[in-house]
Amino acid sequence: MSKLKYGYGWALKFLLAAILVGVGIYMFFASEVVYTITGVGIVIFSIFRVVPLMKSLNKEVLRTINLIEIIFDTIIGGLMIYIALTRNIEDEAIWGLVYRYALAFFFYLRGLVYFNSVVFFGEKTEVPKFWVHIAVLTIGAIIAVLPEFDYSSVALFLLFISILGAGYLGYDGYGGYKKYREYSKDLNLGKEKEKTKDQGIEKELPRPIVDEKEEKRPYVN
Repeated sequence: MSKLKYGYGWALKFLLAAILVGVGIYMFFASEVVYTITGVGIVIFSIFRVVPLMKSLNKEVLRTINLIEIIFDTIIGGLMIYIALTRNIEDEAIWGLVYRYALAFFFYLRGLVYFNSVVFFGEKTEVPKFWVHIAVLTIGAIIAVLPEFDYSSVALFLLFISILGAGYLGYDGYGGYKKYREYSKDLNLGKEKEKTKDQGIEKELPRPIVDEKEEKRPYVN
C-alpha cells in the first residue's frame, strides 16, 4: 500500500472553521460565555508569559514589576471565570461594572508596565510594539470612560475575530482540498495510462510458435 502524499488536514480545517463561527455567534448572544472566555484569555496570556519573560529580562526590578503585573492579571482572569460560573450576571448589574473596570485595568496596567520599563529602566523595544502599547492604553481608557461598553461590545469583537479566523481556516482548507483533488486526478490518470501502456505492450509481444501436428496421410502400398 503506497504512502499518502496528501493528508486530510483540510477536513479538520473546515470543521474548525465551522466550530469557530458557531462559537462566535453563540458568544454574541450569551454574556456569561463572553465573561468566561475573557477570563480564560487573560489567565492564559498571563501564565504562558511567566517563564520566557523571567528568563529574558536582564534586570531584577523588571522581573519584579512584570511578575506583579502577571499576578494581578491572573487574579483578574480567575475572578472573571468564578463570577461567570457562579453568579447570574444577566440580572445583577454590578457584575457588568466589575467586568468593565477589570478589563480596563488589565489593558491600562499592561501599557503602564511597558512604558515604565522602556522609559525608566532602559528596556529595548521596537516601533510596532511601541504603537501596539499606545493602542492598549487607549483601549483601557476608552473602556473605563465609555458608559455604553458592556459584554456585547466584546462579543461583537470576538465574533469578528471568529469570522476572520474561520475565513482563514476555510481558505487554507480549500487550498488543501484542491491539492488533494488534483493529486487524486493525477493518480487516476496515471493508472489509466499504465493500463493502456500494458495493453499496448501485450499486443506487441510476439505470439509463441505452436508446433503443428503432422497431418496424417493414408499409407499406400
